[in-house]
Amino acid sequence: MIYRYLGNSGFKCSAIGMGTYYDMNWIFKTYFGIYSKKDTKIEAIKTGIENGMNLIDTAELYNTEKIVGEAIKDFKRDDLFIATKVFPTHLSPRSLEKALNRSLKKLNTGYVDLYQIHFPNPFVDLKKTFKTMEKLMDEGKIKNIGVSNFSLKMIKDSNNILSKHRLTSVQMNYNIFHRNIENNGIMKYCRENNIAVLPYFPLGHGKVAKDYYNKYFDEIRKDIKDIPNANIALSYLISKNDNVFAIPRASNKEHVLQNIKYSDIILNDSQLKIIDSIKS
Repeated sequence: MIYRYLGNSGFKCSAIGMGTYYDMNWIFKTYFGIYSKKDTKIEAIKTGIENGMNLIDTAELYNTEKIVGEAIKDFKRDDLFIATKVFPTHLSPRSLEKALNRSLKKLNTGYVDLYQIHFPNPFVDLKKTFKTMEKLMDEGKIKNIGVSNFSLKMIKDSNNILSKHRLTSVQMNYNIFHRNIENNGIMKYCRENNIAVLPYFPLGHGKVAKDYYNKYFDEIRKDIKDIPNANIALSYLISKNDNVFAIPRASNKEHVLQNIKYSDIILNDSQLKIIDSIKS
């Protein structure tokens, strides 16, 4: 297992963690009290923790905070890095505090290691949002602040708005098929400012499993035998930049164990070039 400091947090996280976004259909069902394969998902997260994965990402939107809370209850809290996100309609000071308290209750914890703005909201004054987040940091309810789905300008503005702290992380759509942040300045800015990048959809919605792409992955398998496409794709992300933490979905024990098995593989420059040549 590869561990690295997550941005400026001072916390060493597993470079491959666990995400808990399942799909919109799953989220929709939860509003009717249907938590499909809940025990399987809890087992998957517990398996990851037991084998050294200490980074877990969830969100208010995902409706998985209770599942994470159930999975982590028997583990030492200080050994885990729990990240969650606030919905964009809850960014006003009062709404944000209420949203955080709901998340803490569901997670059954007194603090979150990373509190992220899930999407920007042009109708809310970010200065007030970040002022509230910094107040909650002073109260010990938040350890670090992050943003998700922000443009480069918004990331820079956010960092400048913060008065006592700096951004710890940025979460973006980033995978071998979607590498915009490598070209639009976001990755460069994050690297230069010690900001961690958490790629969501690290497997491109399962696109890596398509047979068409095997010709690229088979080149890698000449050197690393039997490694699945998905794990080559994850290794690519954490190999290319040392501030990246991939968060593939932890939906079942088998997939988590597979990710653990190949979690310490770093691709060399020639292998990275092979993956770079993939055209989506």
